[in-house]
Amino acid sequence: MSLSPRDLGAIAESGQIAQNIEQVARKYAVAVSPLLLSLVDPGDAADPIARQFLPSLEELNTLPEELADPIGDADHSPVPGIVHRHPDRVLFKVVAACPVYCRFCFRREMIGPGKDNTLSKDDFEAVLAYIAGHAEIWEVILTGGDPFILSPRRVAEITERLAAIPHVKIIRWHTRVPMVDPERVTDELVAALHAPGATTWVAVHANHVREFSPDARAAIARLVEGGIALVSQSVLLKGVNDKVETLAALMRAFAENRVKPYYLHHPDLARGTSHFRIGIEDGLALVRELRAQISGLAMPTYILDIPGGFGKVLLESANVEKTATGHRIRDGRGQWHDYL
Repeated sequence: MSLSPRDLGAIAESGQIAQNIEQVARKYAVAVSPLLLSLVDPGDAADPIARQFLPSLEELNTLPEELADPIGDADHSPVPGIVHRHPDRVLFKVVAACPVYCRFCFRREMIGPGKDNTLSKDDFEAVLAYIAGHAEIWEVILTGGDPFILSPRRVAEITERLAAIPHVKIIRWHTRVPMVDPERVTDELVAALHAPGATTWVAVHANHVREFSPDARAAIARLVEGGIALVSQSVLLKGVNDKVETLAALMRAFAENRVKPYYLHHPDLARGTSHFRIGIEDGLALVRELRAQISGLAMPTYILDIPGGFGKVLLESANVEKTATGHRIRDGRGQWHDYL
């Protein structure tokens, strides 16, 4: 269960807070799970859980460089629901909703109530036909929205249909559910993730060690002990995890819970998210410090999705050059892009 803007307004401590929530909710989706609310420290004005999930009027500030589609999904979508940016893998945007809505989400203008992105039955079949018709597709990444809000029956159907395509060998689900709504991770859901012919991976998104509640740890354990391989995803966020001690605690928590740290994303240029972004140079310095302090087993890869749909780049590489006004970023095809 998630709390709506009206629910949040009802429990807000003042009328002004409730007005702020309603004002932001007119532009961006808002929902917070009871578990997340229980993790918020009401005495901490800079609480990292609240900062990630509770609306702020700062979200109404849009900078000129910010984009509605910051990583260029639309330019690489041959059929509704598919993003085919890299030759051997596709994103399958199977749902347009989440159990909670992150305040920094890069797809915030595409998901949530009232968004016309829900796949019809014909759209779903067209997605499967596209994947089946492209033998170069080795991996399918289920995203959205959060695909773990689907019922076990629907998850099993998707898994089985994808695994039946001979060239699809990896099915990867991207989710926040184990951290924010862990009761959804049932034995039935775990079983539904398996099908002969393909290997299932799950990428678990968390940004602060306090998200590892006892219930979240138990949900992760159900996945691991059910035979699912897990990797992590995190976003480097100002005021949430932009201190080396905080980031180290997060990555160690992943490793301790049998989740291999994978990607640390530089925040995208989504509209209304400038208050979450740090500079690339600051991020690089933080990651260098992190590397000096933690085991390689717990070290993530620091990446940037180049705006416009040009793919991911490792920020700790020769593909990033500092300039007088910002940076130049080289994509996988050798083309350089300015990044302010």
